[in-house]
Amino acid sequence: MERGHREGILTAASLMVTGNAVDDAVARARAMPTLGVGLHLVLVEGRPALPPERVPDLVDGSGHFRTNMVRAGIDMFFRPAVRRQLEAEIIAQFGAFAATGLPLDHVNAHKHFHLHPTIASLILKIGRRHGMRAARAPVEPRGLLAAAEPDGARPGPDIAAPWARLVRRRFRRAGVTVPDHVLGLAWSGAMDKTRMAALIAALPQGLSEIYLHPATCDDWPGHAPGYRYRAELDALLDEGGHVALRQSGAQAGNFARFVSEAISESSIS
Repeated sequence: MERGHREGILTAASLMVTGNAVDDAVARARAMPTLGVGLHLVLVEGRPALPPERVPDLVDGSGHFRTNMVRAGIDMFFRPAVRRQLEAEIIAQFGAFAATGLPLDHVNAHKHFHLHPTIASLILKIGRRHGMRAARAPVEPRGLLAAAEPDGARPGPDIAAPWARLVRRRFRRAGVTVPDHVLGLAWSGAMDKTRMAALIAALPQGLSEIYLHPATCDDWPGHAPGYRYRAELDALLDEGGHVALRQSGAQAGNFARFVSEAISESSIS
């Protein structure tokens, strides 16, 4: 995160408030006031902010969130007791972020779980109390990705796209700024410097977020198998990305920069 911002083109990052390295991440973020830091809500494959006994229907026997998103999502939608626990946990994570003292640049969720209608509603309800002004809806124009592949290959259809567009409409109706496009979802863990530069050169009109998981190594504890974290960091640091950004004429910035602006030219967060 730090190198990507200080030496590269990273403008925003998302914080897991229950992550193992949260204190270190917050200290680094405080030293980089131009980096926009948002809340990355974790409601699957992680630890809750509340004691596990407060959210028994959200966690497994180890006290961690359940990993079966389908089953968890069904319970969140149909079971009032689970919804109450879910609301309490989301309140706790927003509160933990507020306690860092960092300005809330944006909100998103691990595994894009905020596409779930119950979670989306709670984020809107609770986010208002914490000054939420921007959020991600993972709407990716898959046709554009062909510009970043040497052979023009396109990833397959995005089955979550209808839900993502619905969330984008809901959030925008509530006055929340949402990017028009999120790029790199189909290549999650595989956004190398060639793809990065090509995507920047082909940015459409509107506000775009390019999505990466940069790290200094590929095999840290908890890493996702097959993710090329180091290559994604290199994509942020590579001179080709800097050149492509200058040549594109796009404005670069964190979410807060674009909250109140009517975007009339290509922008990147």
